[in-house]
Parts: sequence; structure tokens; C-alpha cells
Amino acid sequence: MSRRVQYPFTAIVGQEDMKNALIFNTVNPRIGGVLIRGEKGTAKSTAVRALAGLLPDRAVVKGCQCGCSWGDGDSFCPDCMESMASGTAEPDNMSMEVVELPLSSTEDRVTGTLDIEHAISTGKKKFEPGILAKANGNILYVDEVNLLDDHIVDLLLDAAAMGRNYVEREGVSFNHPSRFVLVGTMNPEEGDLRPQLLDRFGLMVDIKGEQDESRRSEIIRRRMEFERDPEAFNQKYEQSNMELRDMIVNARDAVDDIIIDDDAVTMAARTSIHLGVDGHRSDLTLIKTACAKAALEGRDRIDSEDVVSVSHLVLPHRMRRNPFQDSNLDITSLEQWMRSALEGLR
Repeated sequence: MSRRVQYPFTAIVGQEDMKNALIFNTVNPRIGGVLIRGEKGTAKSTAVRALAGLLPDRAVVKGCQCGCSWGDGDSFCPDCMESMASGTAEPDNMSMEVVELPLSSTEDRVTGTLDIEHAISTGKKKFEPGILAKANGNILYVDEVNLLDDHIVDLLLDAAAMGRNYVEREGVSFNHPSRFVLVGTMNPEEGDLRPQLLDRFGLMVDIKGEQDESRRSEIIRRRMEFERDPEAFNQKYEQSNMELRDMIVNARDAVDDIIIDDDAVTMAARTSIHLGVDGHRSDLTLIKTACAKAALEGRDRIDSEDVVSVSHLVLPHRMRRNPFQDSNLDITSLEQWMRSALEGLR
């Protein structure tokens, strides 16, 4: 069966914050994923599915059911450790993909299961991989994440934070790497996530339908053109997609070497204290996101201005607000305060 042709990422009109948040996470998955909130028909799912087309193939251990990365021996699953020790392991290339999590997923479907009877009778572990194994090295996409059981969301966020999935049944345990870019989408009209879960997403974007007449018209024209001939439409944007892919690849290689100015650290800490944000996740995410942005732009350092420029993606869902308060008001006041604080650092 032929692979379904996806709408190209660079053909998406507008929604720059959403696109940037997704790209930042592909450059530095340690940012912690992105939650995209918006009304129906605002290209949320289209952008997520198109994202995989921007990412390069990855080297994996051939035949590994957990997608272990070749050369990353410190994070191998037990089976790869065994095959590597015996000299039977071989490298292979795998395309990155979007792994979708159904809303009806159970814990066993997400984490995988252990065959206890097989372990007892043979003395060897038999692991049936779940979605977290398939997601390793890929993009894990949860549509309508606000409708997912809180316990399942906790499992996903824990695996994303630790980069590893642990399964234990009747005293038998198995663990494997589970490093992925977590993307959740939701329509706020159908309910929200608990604040504790909101905070676990590195970035959050609120999106709305385009209100500019010319941009809205362009969305219609491009979508109709894509539906008439998906292959020809993709060829039209192949060059721009390749250029963005090259930027991402180069940024991924450079992001860990970005120099972080003291002013950037001071701005991140000062902002989180001012907002009364619990814990240090916001501080770290501000710095990681600013580094991803600088790497994409080909710069080798970040300063306080970079922290300010990504704050609208990192902080609004962590800001304390009164019930029914418009989040746009929070963003406006946040930017005003940060600009004032920035002047104080100069």
C-alpha cells in the first residue's frame, strides 16, 4: 500500500508560533514537547503530521523492537546490549515518523507488556512493545490530549522527562529508551488539562483561524491545489522543505555548544520569580528554547533578548491567573514586564 502524501510543512500559511514551537522541539527534544490549543480547522494535525517530513533518517540497531539508536550504548534496551556483546548487532537506517496515541489506549498498550508465563517457563524475558517503544526516536502525537485519562498522560510525561520506559510485572522488569518529541493538541472548548499536567509540557501555543482576508484566501487556494494533485503540490514545496530540514539538522548538531550569557540566566530566573512559578522547569525551558532558536539562526550564543523572544511560548500556561481571565492579557502584561526588566539589565 502506498504511503499517504502529507501536506508539506512549509506550505502552511501563518501560525508561526505553532510552527516555531514544533521546530524548536525537533532541534532540542529536551525542551519537553509542545501543547497546541486551538479551535477546529486551524492546521494543528496537519502541522504535526508534516513535521516528520522535515527530519532526517536515524541510525538504529537493526531489528530492535524499541528503535534503539546505533552508537548510543548507554541507553540500549537489554536485547540490544546482548546482541552488541555477542557481536551480532548491525546498524540500519530508519525514517522518523509520527506515532499517534489513540484516546482509548490502556496502560499496557502504552508501556508494553511482559509475558510472565514465558519468563517462568524459560527463564528469559519476553517483552511485547507498546506505543512508548514505537515512539522512541520519533514524534509521539496525542490528539485531544485533554480527553485522555490523566494516568495515561502522566505515563507519557514521565517517559518524556526520563527518556526511558520501565515495565514491571510480578517481579519481572524490563526497560528501554523512550526519547521522543511529545506533541499534544486540543480544543479548549472540550475542557482543559490540570495545571500540574500543563506545566509538564515544555511549550504551549494558543492558535486561532486567520482573520486576514488575503492570508485566509491563500489557505483556501493552497488546500484546493493540494487536494487536486498532492504529488505536484509537494514537489512545488520540496526545495523549501529541504532548506528547512538542513537548518534543523545543522541546529541539532550545534545546540549543545551554544554559549549562554549570564544575562540570559538572570533574565530567566528573575522572570520566574516575578511570576511566582513553582519549581525550576520554566527557567530551564526558557534557556533550552532560546538555545534552539539561536542554533536555528546560526548563532553561537544566547543573551537576555533571546529569553524574552521565546517567553510567550514557555510561560503563559505556567502563569497564575484568576478563573476566566483571558490568557492574551497575561501575555501582554508579561511582555511589558520583560521589556522593562530587559532595560534594567543593559
